[in-house]
Amino acid sequence: MTASADDGGSGEGTGGTGRRARVVLVDDHRMFRTGVRAEIGRTEQTGVEVVGEAADVDQAVAVITAARPEVVLLDVHLPGGGGVEVLRRCASLMALADSPVRFLALSVSDAAEDVIGVIRGGARGYVTKTITGVDLVDSIFRVQEGDAVFSPRLAGFVLDAFASTDAPPVDEDLDRLTQREREVLRLIARGYAYKEIAKQLFISVKTVESHVSAVLRKLQLSNRHELTRWATARRLV
Repeated sequence: MTASADDGGSGEGTGGTGRRARVVLVDDHRMFRTGVRAEIGRTEQTGVEVVGEAADVDQAVAVITAARPEVVLLDVHLPGGGGVEVLRRCASLMALADSPVRFLALSVSDAAEDVIGVIRGGARGYVTKTITGVDLVDSIFRVQEGDAVFSPRLAGFVLDAFASTDAPPVDEDLDRLTQREREVLRLIARGYAYKEIAKQLFISVKTVESHVSAVLRKLQLSNRHELTRWATARRLV
């Protein structure tokens, strides 16, 4: 876990190192998005290319799905369900093995419940809007590389929250499934058709059918209705 300073700092970005990151900005304040784009989107200097913007949940999911950025800068409070809803609807993109989309929360809020909510939802880090442009660029690259990045005070919230939570019991049935099979399971349980799942996960319908067959076999279930009940009972939906 890496802490990123929220104040001070100046100088050039990291574009000179050869690092590059494609980024989507998600925030419901247009002027803030404009300011962030101006600050970090000078690709030759920073290495960051802003490839899309969104102001609410539906726009965010559409833009992220179309642009497939390396990193999404995500506000916590958005029309349509908030940052947690964006994370939920982009779960399949975060789970991609080859080029996962990673999320970095960028919010004015420093409330513990907001921090914990988006981290549990799958975000790789959380920084507040007092962060400098240089530090934000550095945080983007760290998240792109798989690090967890937090403003110093917020890191304590996360450590405390997870330290105080008992480890979940091992589910031997669920452990039999591969990561991809779990993704298919969740989408089936949410009522997606095979074609919709194929589109979401960027795989063929035949591959979806193979995964469903494997899940049913491993869990000793007969059909998708039993599968849905199984997943709902375990709160996987």
